Amino acid sequence: MSADLLIARQLVKTYPGATAPALCGLDLQVGAGEILGLLGPNGAGKTTAISILCALLRPDSGSVTICGEDVLRHPARIKPLIGLVPQEIALFPVLTARENLNFFGRMYGLAGQLLRQRVAEALELVGLSEHAERPVADYSGGMKRRANLAAGILHTPRLLFLDEPTVGIDPQSRNMILANLQRLRETGMSMVYTTHYMEEAAQICGRVAVVDHGRVIAAGAPNELVAAHPGCLNLEELFLRLTGRQLRDE
Repeated sequence: MSADLLIARQLVKTYPGATAPALCGLDLQVGAGEILGLLGPNGAGKTTAISILCALLRPDSGSVTICGEDVLRHPARIKPLIGLVPQEIALFPVLTARENLNFFGRMYGLAGQLLRQRVAEALELVGLSEHAERPVADYSGGMKRRANLAAGILHTPRLLFLDEPTVGIDPQSRNMILANLQRLRETGMSMVYTTHYMEEAAQICGRVAVVDHGRVIAAGAPNELVAAHPGCLNLEELFLRLTGRQLRDE
């Protein structure tokens, strides 16, 4: 694997009043130009992990570096290096797609011709150039997801975090988003991708890390992990074998 872009070691986090830690010695690494699938049932610790890796939350203990920078000591230094595409649509519904991207681009420090160029490239990438002047409120669910992705990649981050970016959308939009992520990976962009769709993880992730009870319980290339567990035909069967079939409602 290429040199690791992200290294997280022994992350521990317990929320006040909780009976168990959200993270319990979590280790992760992501190589340059790699898409790492972060898989786990509800309550496994994925959201807490992403929040810490993005410098939105401090762990009780452990360490995180991105591009050699200490995330916990120097969070401001890593903000230009990362992008975040949250599960919730993080756009202003009354603004057009172009207006939203101009706003977020300025927050990233872009301006002038460079900002106009990046906005145009992002709109083209997600197939929204012809709909750029429409309010986001008028978009379909799939179009909103694609605009959400465009906002996260405007500043061409080294490392992109995606939290279930295809949930609840049509197959055509899902196919476009997955194809776009693979194109971005080919440019050298690294990603941490959380999803409950195991077929997506098997399709685009070079490696996956299965998280449960706050720690990684299995990690490796999807096909290699499946092959290492006799009787499992695919990643979904492996996931259920590792994490159980009982419902996780919280």
